[in-house]
Amino acid sequence: MRRGKLLAAALATAACLMGAQAIGQGRGPGPLSADALDKLVPKHPGYLGALAPENLKKPRPKPAFDVTGTWFVDLSQGFSKFMFGPPYPKFKPDAQKDYEAGQKAVAEKRPYRDAIGQCFPAGMPMIMTRVWPHAFIQIPTAIYMVSGFTNAFRVIYLDGRAFSDPDTVIHTYNGESIGHWEGKTLVVQTKYIEPENHYIDTGIPISDDFEIVERITMLDGGKRMQVEYIMTDPQNWEGEWHNTKQFTRQDHTDIGEVECVLANNAHLPGTELGNSKVGEAGTSEPK
Repeated sequence: MRRGKLLAAALATAACLMGAQAIGQGRGPGPLSADALDKLVPKHPGYLGALAPENLKKPRPKPAFDVTGTWFVDLSQGFSKFMFGPPYPKFKPDAQKDYEAGQKAVAEKRPYRDAIGQCFPAGMPMIMTRVWPHAFIQIPTAIYMVSGFTNAFRVIYLDGRAFSDPDTVIHTYNGESIGHWEGKTLVVQTKYIEPENHYIDTGIPISDDFEIVERITMLDGGKRMQVEYIMTDPQNWEGEWHNTKQFTRQDHTDIGEVECVLANNAHLPGTELGNSKVGEAGTSEPK
């Protein structure tokens, strides 16, 4: 188990113990105090929340563009363009077997590692290409994203912070993203991505070492957003995996609440939850 997961478990246990102690004293669970939270949640030196007034008021160069709006992946060249290959990188032997098994399943029109259909988060980078729009809100210190697909949440920090301590960070499906400006390009590095039941395209796995660099530019006077993805995972493939996608503004729409409920997915052809189980490798297997 990663140290970040151990930390998460420790924090949850501490919070429960504090709540139990409060109940035992007749005070009810109640919220933790600000001082208690500061002691529980690790922060790097000089940490300020992205929404802290003193952080928002810090002088910064004007950004090259503002992505605030609602965006949808451009699939005008075909529905399969939601995928990140081909071309694919040179996979390591185990990942190559996974890729081939996925391709065989597609040819036979059967599900393979359909973790998303079983309510695991799509995660980065696949969340960006789900056939649902995404709402972006840009402020001086961060870009907040909420997806129409299961309301996936992502933050790109722009306030110059460092990445979290790798020994205490908690891995998440969208990872920790930190951006900086290079002229008219926003460069975003994402790491600390949770690998469990987290796949790219047709069941291609990722590891703890998986990282993504996005190079984001605006086209057509801000009506189109282009994102170049540069993905590395030395445990699963050699070198860099490149892909470029474009997104179009869909500002005349809103993002509503969406929940992934297993019972609602049970009879979808792609999930076959009523007739299958998730195997140890995340493969959909007949009972």
